[in-house]
Amino acid sequence: MKAFSSTSWANSRSNSRSKAMNASQRHLIAEALASVVDKARHGGPVVKIGLMATGSELGQEEILRGGRMAQEDNAGLRVVAIGPRMPGFDDLEWIETPDSEAELNAGVEKALSDGAVSGLVAMHFPFPIGVATIGRSMTPGRGKPMFIASCTGTTAHSRGESLLRNAVYGIAVAKACGVAEPSLAFLNIDGAGPVLRAFSRMKDRGYAVSFGTSGRGDGGSLLRGNDLVAGSVDVLVCDTLTGNVLSKVFSTFTTAGQYETTGWGYGPSVGEGWNRIVSIVSRASGAPVIASALALTARAARGRLPDVVAAELKAARAAGFDEELEALKPKAAAAEQIPEKPPVVPVDEEIAGVDVLDMEAAMYSLWKEKIYAETAMGCTGPVVRIQRAVKDAAIGVLKKAGYL
Repeated sequence: MKAFSSTSWANSRSNSRSKAMNASQRHLIAEALASVVDKARHGGPVVKIGLMATGSELGQEEILRGGRMAQEDNAGLRVVAIGPRMPGFDDLEWIETPDSEAELNAGVEKALSDGAVSGLVAMHFPFPIGVATIGRSMTPGRGKPMFIASCTGTTAHSRGESLLRNAVYGIAVAKACGVAEPSLAFLNIDGAGPVLRAFSRMKDRGYAVSFGTSGRGDGGSLLRGNDLVAGSVDVLVCDTLTGNVLSKVFSTFTTAGQYETTGWGYGPSVGEGWNRIVSIVSRASGAPVIASALALTARAARGRLPDVVAAELKAARAAGFDEELEALKPKAAAAEQIPEKPPVVPVDEEIAGVDVLDMEAAMYSLWKEKIYAETAMGCTGPVVRIQRAVKDAAIGVLKKAGYL
């Protein structure tokens, strides 16, 4: 009879254990090994960035392909897909949710709140007024990247205040993402002149800013369309709706508008007291843009973007930021014209179509009718948020008042 050695017995036990290991255990081990490899390659801690795994016009596979590209091309980045799991993408980490918007949003909220991810890339997110995203585009004339401040959300109700805040936030995002001394200029749009003068006064009082100049013969820090194509500055300041349009044009100029191929999307979110890094991409963003957005979000997380925003605001305030904001505000409405705020209730429905300049007045028109409402900026523009149960009544009020 053939002898059974201790070595062969050990090998047999090992094979048995290996066969008994289920797919979930193998996946966990693979994730752990990938994390170790990432840490060794990057020389620092791994950064986990969430990716909303549904909602694209191009399909779920396009989103996840972008996640895979980002993870393969950026050492130290781990992509955590959030949503209904799609077979074939087990190289990504997953936080699985049912295929419903409410469940997906709950999964995203929990991942951010629990610190399971350091940032998020999503197709949509209900930013409050005061929070906007700073996009980044590749300009076609000379292949230069340019931050666009801002692209979604809105940093203030009035145009002048918003532009001034956008300038400070744009500088902060550029710095957090590795541009030590970003050059800045304003798009030559309505309201930009007074804001540029306000920013110049802040510079005279000690705020460290490097103004860029137009490439046209007469120079200056109010930029023309030529400068956009050439990428004349690191940070372009404009209103959010213009920024949204520019981002779309730059990302699709080679594809007839149907598929976004270049750039970094609408960028990470910023705002006073806002401590989340949520980056927005379009529903038409292809895998290359999604991959770039994930990489930019990871860089913003490593650069501690919320801390950089706070430091930039502190420096701006020391140079008269608050006084300049106050001077840029439109004349305040009389106190008696602002109705009493109804009791706060959870809002779970949105009404789109109200002009950004009418958002506050539209909200007050609902308050007058004892309907609680909030304002926010969605990825397609301003929205009024209300309870689903009163949506029809709220639409009626807004139509009667001329806001819809």
